[in-house]
Amino acid sequence: MTIDNRFAQITRDPNLSPKQKSNFLALEAEASLPYMAISDAVIEAKESGIICDMFEGNAPFKPRYVLPDYAKFLQNGSEYLELSPAQDLDEALNALTIIYHHVPSVTNIPVYLGQLDDILLPFCQGLEPETIYRKLKLFWIMLDRTLPDAFMHVNIGPTDNIVCRTILRVDAELKQIAPNLTFMYDPQITPDELLQVAASNICECSKPHIANYPLHANSFDEKGFGIVSCYNSLPLAGGANTLVRINLKEVALKACGVDDFFNQVLPHYCQLTYELIEARAKFLHEESNFFNSFLVKEGLIEESRFAPMFGIYGMAEAVNILQGTPSNDYGHNSAANELGHKISKALDAIVKSTQVKYGYNGLALLHSQGGISIDRDVTPGVRIPYGTEPNPIAHIQALAEHHQYYTSGISDILTIDETIKANPEAMMQLCKGALSLGFREFTANVASNDLVRVTGYMVKLSDIASFKAQGSRTNTTWLGAEAAQNTKILERQPRVVANEHAPVYAK
Repeated sequence: MTIDNRFAQITRDPNLSPKQKSNFLALEAEASLPYMAISDAVIEAKESGIICDMFEGNAPFKPRYVLPDYAKFLQNGSEYLELSPAQDLDEALNALTIIYHHVPSVTNIPVYLGQLDDILLPFCQGLEPETIYRKLKLFWIMLDRTLPDAFMHVNIGPTDNIVCRTILRVDAELKQIAPNLTFMYDPQITPDELLQVAASNICECSKPHIANYPLHANSFDEKGFGIVSCYNSLPLAGGANTLVRINLKEVALKACGVDDFFNQVLPHYCQLTYELIEARAKFLHEESNFFNSFLVKEGLIEESRFAPMFGIYGMAEAVNILQGTPSNDYGHNSAANELGHKISKALDAIVKSTQVKYGYNGLALLHSQGGISIDRDVTPGVRIPYGTEPNPIAHIQALAEHHQYYTSGISDILTIDETIKANPEAMMQLCKGALSLGFREFTANVASNDLVRVTGYMVKLSDIASFKAQGSRTNTTWLGAEAAQNTKILERQPRVVANEHAPVYAK
């Protein structure tokens, strides 16, 4: 199809809003630009599906993910936006509403809305709890209706405070796909009673993610970090300049055996991945002029705090191919699981020893990439293939060893039978067990919920069902519908949490 025909198709689509048509037309225009200079070997690896640039654009003029320092913004105001420092909760919420529309990302929607309880708590002094609730509920509704994208992400916790509890209350009531939500958990700080509220919320609406706060915090410096989009952990006041991913399934198919995979083939394709990373980052940092923006000039982001994300997917298929087993041993067989852990360790060594020009302390960050909607016959990240999941405890034990390596994010999605709703304490115990084993993040769907996770972002099953007939006001519904068709997300096996009080950490 010619670009003119594609433009015409978009403008006539009866199921797209004018705003959505504008977004799709912009993407087509961006994709029509000449690609930056890369070697023939990288071009071949891209065209054969071994390396993927995540469709970030042929000439990236904005970072993939941006994490502004919103606390600094509220404290100082903004000369560019002609805003004075916020004085109360109304002014703080109004200021955030404004700046969100000026924070870019790969989706053109802000993927990071801040550690909202930390930044809003100073403006809540003297307010009644119900007043805070009414204001935050209206704010939550506004976010979903004006920025209807499930990659938009809020962080709360690990402290117990009125804003954190109110956001959990509002999120469970509204059951919106946006914003996505991560609750930070620290066993030294977070009371079990608050963790139980978060776990009960998962039973209600499959949110929030629950993050292992000490593990994440120890991976970054004192300036901090944020979790954005699906489950991506990145430096605060920085972000990700690009994400390039490598398909381990295809790499394994190129290898003559396990030794060849580790000694020759994997290092070769990692080198090509780095070539693409460097080319994309160079254009963004040196030619796009993004780092001349007011976000930099007003100190809300720093160029040195951006890093490339070195993503991987297809671990399950790679392990099964290298073992020469036709069955899905990965996730079920100890030898298969250990081979997977060995691959993650090898990737970690490569990423921590390979310098990049535009990185976090000169390095990229390893990432277990959650898949995209066009992936067929390949499993996201290091996950166990959908439909073959073991019981939740075995599931967690099989994957926990991977988590130490993936600094910029790793996630599995446990699908739990709806009987968990009668005993939400079991969800909390499962979560605590996973985090104690070293999970960076605990994420679960409950089988009977309309609101479910796809790769990490949220979608309503009812929206997928009606999408072909009437479209959706939410930008990410089409991705969920495509993923349901191509990636077998609806084949996840709901499992019962048996022996939920048994020690998950006992191997």
